[in-house]
Amino acid sequence: MSWLGTAGRMQADRAPAGTTGPVTRPGDRPVLLAGIPRQRAGHEAGAVAEDMAPDAGRPGARGRLRRLLPTPAGTPFTFGYAVLLAATSLFARYADPALVSQLLQGSSTDVVHLAQAPLLVLAASALWIAGGMTSAYAVAFLFVLTALERRMGGLRTAAVFFGGHVLATLATELPVAFSVAAGALPESSLHRLDYGISFGVMTCIGALAGLLPAWSRLPLLTGVGYLALTDLLVYADPLSDWGHLLSLTLGVASWPLLRRWRERRAGPAPLPGDLGHPALRGVRTY
Repeated sequence: MSWLGTAGRMQADRAPAGTTGPVTRPGDRPVLLAGIPRQRAGHEAGAVAEDMAPDAGRPGARGRLRRLLPTPAGTPFTFGYAVLLAATSLFARYADPALVSQLLQGSSTDVVHLAQAPLLVLAASALWIAGGMTSAYAVAFLFVLTALERRMGGLRTAAVFFGGHVLATLATELPVAFSVAAGALPESSLHRLDYGISFGVMTCIGALAGLLPAWSRLPLLTGVGYLALTDLLVYADPLSDWGHLLSLTLGVASWPLLRRWRERRAGPAPLPGDLGHPALRGVRTY
């Protein structure tokens, strides 16, 4: 006997006396249940919803906070660079001041050092944080480069950072060399202490703004641009302040390239339908 027949016989045996509904006999076809299952009670549904809430795939507040900071697996470039900057900042704080001063002067991207060893000083100047780990650029480095690397990957984030660092440095120091050669500036302008990560960070801020939604892009650019302009108007360090504005502009100018990089990293959008390739189903090629 089939399973359905056995189930029908069991229902017939358990039916109470005086029932008006249909009774299934051994030789009859079983009566199938309706297609609508019994609904849970209100408290049961609420309990099930609470049990399923952690598995909904939404990151909690702690998970969102972790995504804002660099991690070895998620953002290896930003994490490794941050560890290196923390080490050099601690060295600059606790090492012999004479040795630290000598190293900083050797890492300066002034005209003299750029003429003698351009590649060395361009790389060495990005190993230090002007102002230490508590400076605004150090904090911005962590959040901005983490957000950019999660969207673009480590290699492209490094290209944006060091591209802005190099271009803004050359764009601010080469006019100084020409002005000294023309007699507009004294020769002492060829020797200045210039190091830090601020140009690279400002470039990454401008680049990140192009990958953000419109509602957050404008406030970010407005706030950072306002701070850069006010620093320039104070005229305490005009060469660096011009470099900050230029770096921000370089980041904004890279929007088309970054968006192409992002589309290439994400891959082509899947076609709508089953398995993302409905056009390949049932289509003959001639």
